[in-house]
Amino acid sequence: MDALKHGSNPENLAGMEGKDGYSFVRGDITDADLMGRLVSEADMVVNFAAESHVDRSITDARPFMESNIMGVFVLLEAARKHDKRLVHISTDEVFGSLESGSASEDDVLNPSSPYSSSKASAELLVRSYVTTYGIKARITRCTNNYGPRQSAEKLIPKVIKHAMDGKKIPVYGTGKNVRDWIHVDDHCSGILKVMSDGRDGQSYNISTGNELDNLVIIRKILGIMGKPEDLIEFVGDRPGHDFRYSLDSSKMRGMGWRPGTGIDDGLARAVKWYAGNPAWWKAEDGWN
Repeated sequence: MDALKHGSNPENLAGMEGKDGYSFVRGDITDADLMGRLVSEADMVVNFAAESHVDRSITDARPFMESNIMGVFVLLEAARKHDKRLVHISTDEVFGSLESGSASEDDVLNPSSPYSSSKASAELLVRSYVTTYGIKARITRCTNNYGPRQSAEKLIPKVIKHAMDGKKIPVYGTGKNVRDWIHVDDHCSGILKVMSDGRDGQSYNISTGNELDNLVIIRKILGIMGKPEDLIEFVGDRPGHDFRYSLDSSKMRGMGWRPGTGIDDGLARAVKWYAGNPAWWKAEDGWN
């Protein structure tokens, strides 16, 4: 189920139609009647639905409050009514910027942006429904994802696309803000691990330890593509820009999960995918 808003691209579902066990419904997570029907038919619900771009949350926070908070409330009510298990996908940004160390699952939430505040609020709602109503729910938090089919509003695909087109690559501030990058395949394997082996009422951090600043990531991509570094253009920093995110994933690793994609290999694969799928770029631009 997807509302097909920002970051969505129907082309990502090409080839899925008719596959055994697959169906797609266009709808909004805040539609209580629709969510009640869909949840009643499910064995387990995995909630990826979210407005997710920090810059847009700074410009207009209302859609983030509606989807990320009210939408989760609607989903929780449906899960409670129909006694279904929920896996809620959250973010490392709920812990805010860290000067040192890595956030564990039980650290205090300290969000900075309207986006991260809405995600932290959703986590608190999920926890309250576990405690008050005894619903079966698990929370995962992940670091920055990258890989094929990611919307161009995100850093890595934006860099690749601008470099392909020979355009300047805008970089906030000094470019020294640090993120831990995880390939989408590794994030998915982590979610599957929590679905199968996680415990209700628990949260799980999914991270790789690939902590790199934005300039390093951009230069790696330009090196892979054989593009000059003078494409980099420093621009004014965004308001409240968190300097560093970091998650301690020892709990997940204790369950037997490990990331399988190194950053250099993952970036090379991402560049190859975007370079080999120009029709997807055009569809993505047209949709958004």
